[in-house]
Amino acid sequence: MRFIDLQVLWARRRARRSNRFPLSVLVPLCAIPLLSSCHGAPPASPADHSSLTLTSPSLVNGTVDRSVTCDGANTSPALTWSAPPPATRAFTLLVVDPDAPGGTFTHWVLYNLPAGTRTLPAGLAKLAQLPDGPRQGRNDFGETGYGGPCPPGHTPHRYVFTLYALDRQLDIPPSATRQQVEQSLLGHVLAQGQLTARYGR
Repeated sequence: MRFIDLQVLWARRRARRSNRFPLSVLVPLCAIPLLSSCHGAPPASPADHSSLTLTSPSLVNGTVDRSVTCDGANTSPALTWSAPPPATRAFTLLVVDPDAPGGTFTHWVLYNLPAGTRTLPAGLAKLAQLPDGPRQGRNDFGETGYGGPCPPGHTPHRYVFTLYALDRQLDIPPSATRQQVEQSLLGHVLAQGQLTARYGR
């Protein structure tokens, strides 16, 4: 065999050997942390701004103060909350009793609070249209504004205060129902916070 033929044969054998990797060398791409999407894992997201911290001096240690119930002055509690996402244009507050015998009972519907609002004073007037834009809906007592806890029987009920930060004001008239407000919220909630307290008689 000529020398040139030996060189060609040797080169071909070398090329074939170089393509035979042992299985231990074939590391799956999904084992590489930077490619975690191989497992369907979502990419890292920015800091989460989805929650607001809601507090009230009338809702402490999981208990509703008697003063804001039907057994007391029945006036709305003072509320304070943390800063919302920068794109916030309005707030909505809903207060319900999920333990009512007939199903979820609405105690307060308050919407179109200005984006700069961080507190609500105690004893908000029971008006459908409040100064500076906020509106109140009808509660399940058939009244406008706040209606305090007034559970039947002797078993304490939960009262859930939920505050929503929205990317727009709600284009619904004063005296709206909770269901109307919830429908208008869809697709516009930037953040929310919840505070739950119990009251029994």
